[in-house]
Amino acid sequence: MTLSPHLEAKFAKLLTSYPPGRQRSAMIPMLMFAQDELGQVTQELVEEVARRIGCTPLQVEEVLTYYSMLHKKPLGKYHVQICTNISCMLTGGAELWEHASGKLRIGHREVAADGFFSLEEVECIGACSWAPAIQVNYDFHHHVTPEKLDRLLAGLRSANAV
Repeated sequence: MTLSPHLEAKFAKLLTSYPPGRQRSAMIPMLMFAQDELGQVTQELVEEVARRIGCTPLQVEEVLTYYSMLHKKPLGKYHVQICTNISCMLTGGAELWEHASGKLRIGHREVAADGFFSLEEVECIGACSWAPAIQVNYDFHHHVTPEKLDRLLAGLRSANAV
């Protein structure tokens, strides 16, 4: 598998960051960095990571299917995750989810037809004190209202309309 020089450098650094015999600890960061670059975790990537860290592809698959932040299907350019766990639910998270789903015309783990947005309902993003909370790619947004969400989505669209 051919990876970008940037990703190759990240992989090399990760593999030397762990003590000898502990390279498996690099699995999740490798998968996340590669997913960011490739847009998804492919079977070819699973096999490549397994080879580099000295485990079987099945062991990588087990990790891949356990962690919800790893995706085997392409995500939108902007992946919107909306928390609907108890703190967020009590402060409007469920209504925010319904609003986003209607606004984007997609459901859980779906990607908009233009590939710009994907949407995911998540259990917790660790922001209970600032509920309802969402995450867009790696950026957190707190005390989100439907109006604030609309402004955020519009801003992302307009910033990319150049």
